[in-house]
Amino acid sequence: MKKSKILIPLFLILLLGAFIFADAPNLNPLYREGLSFWGFLITAVSLFLWFWKSGVRKFTRQTNIEFSDLKKGRVFFIAAAAPWVIFILVSLFSSVLFHVDQYKNQMPEPENRVFSSDVQAIDISQLPVVDKSLASLLADKKLGEKPSLGSQVALGEPTIQKVNNKLVWAVPLLHSGFFKWISNSGGTPGYILVSATNPKDVDYVDSYAIKYQPNAYLLDNLQRHVRFSGGLFTGLTDYSFEINDEGKPYWVVTTYKYLAGYSLPEADGAIIIDAATGKSEKYGIGDIPGWVDRVQPVDFVMTQINNRGNYIHGLFNFSNKDKFETSEGNAIVYNNGRCYLYTGLTSVGADESTTGFIMVDMVTKTPYRYQISGATEYAAQQSAEGKVQNMHYRASFPLITNVDGRPAYFMTLKDDGGLIKQYAFVSVTDYTSVGTGETIGSAISNYQSVVKNVSGSSSIDTGDQEQNLQGTIDRISSQIVGENTVYSMILKEQPDKIFTAVADISQELPLTREGDGVKITYIKADRGVISLSTFDNLEYTQK
Repeated sequence: MKKSKILIPLFLILLLGAFIFADAPNLNPLYREGLSFWGFLITAVSLFLWFWKSGVRKFTRQTNIEFSDLKKGRVFFIAAAAPWVIFILVSLFSSVLFHVDQYKNQMPEPENRVFSSDVQAIDISQLPVVDKSLASLLADKKLGEKPSLGSQVALGEPTIQKVNNKLVWAVPLLHSGFFKWISNSGGTPGYILVSATNPKDVDYVDSYAIKYQPNAYLLDNLQRHVRFSGGLFTGLTDYSFEINDEGKPYWVVTTYKYLAGYSLPEADGAIIIDAATGKSEKYGIGDIPGWVDRVQPVDFVMTQINNRGNYIHGLFNFSNKDKFETSEGNAIVYNNGRCYLYTGLTSVGADESTTGFIMVDMVTKTPYRYQISGATEYAAQQSAEGKVQNMHYRASFPLITNVDGRPAYFMTLKDDGGLIKQYAFVSVTDYTSVGTGETIGSAISNYQSVVKNVSGSSSIDTGDQEQNLQGTIDRISSQIVGENTVYSMILKEQPDKIFTAVADISQELPLTREGDGVKITYIKADRGVISLSTFDNLEYTQK
């Protein structure tokens, strides 16, 4: 009996340790999952002691089990029930009934901004034509070029980011199974970078091994490594693969806390793990390294936007006055070098119309709202697909762009194999205005022609933003960007600015030389590189 008193608790402790090692749970009871863990543990131990003291001992002395002394185990019953009573009470008092203002204000009041003066005018060389599904397809094709490698690894989830001012999808190579992990204990050989702006630009980088990853085992497993490196009592979510400007791979794991009991999770920093060495550092929101693009989890941000819209006038707003909600879908976009979550906004109960859109900084969570009445992303997709319905192409999720100072949705049109066949621009304010083309330049030109021919196609006044300039070419050159020829030029009258134009906007561009007089139109912007709306070489008068 004395042996059993020692061996049984020892066995239970070892079992508990094995579970913690295998599952790597959050042990902090201030988190929902932490209290659940301790609740199950306390309940299991209490019930075991209850039966051990009351019934099991008696069973060893007689055939019929009689729990006549169960009353003595009342303390064990209370102990077993206590964590769940606490869990229910905390969950109840964490609800919106008691914290309506915190639910509304967790997402700060968005700053209202003017679309044309804030969102960069469209830059054809930086349009993200490659979405997540196509990035996976292109990475898989690249992996197939190395047969010996393809049998050893699997592709991880692509993450869009800016590396050295180049917009790319980073796709980690992960172990494809347990035995592959054993045979490659030093880590998988690198990652694949897929350009988000050019489907033909795909690179395999093998300079760094990815030892710590989700598909590894034991202490190489990413979640387990983070937990046992100081994260056992920390809220962790959103494991994101990112590359620094030197090409070194890291995992960025968001840390969070609850603002009200077990409700309103709020990102408060990140743990950044070197994918090769496992070295980790914890940062607060204000200390995040500049190369990290995202800390705020998408689901956190979307929930907070909807909470603000739903409780804009408190809990009991049965008339739905001023209520708003996010439209279907969202996207990661970049503007002025910053990473944002973009989503449309609609009035509660509205159909296929939007009241504007919101962009939320994915590090600081600073929100910006643009009030523009028009079509939702879904309606724009249907309109673009309708333009090429005989081709049976499918439109990607729309991205908001600035074309000539007006908001326009940009989409790629893909075939059943997921390959890009055409591009489309749809006016936000009038989704019947659609421009398509086999190149981005031709799609823009088609869209601009359609908009000009439709009276009252936009309610946005861009008169004070549109600039006309007549000058002399000082330098001009061209380059191929994806499937487009893009011209860059400097005028003697504006030596501090570079003007860019796609070949499709004027047949005179290929004939233009230094010293030619030109007339250009563009949208006013406070930056060094500006896209042209129109181009006219004054040396030629052909009609």
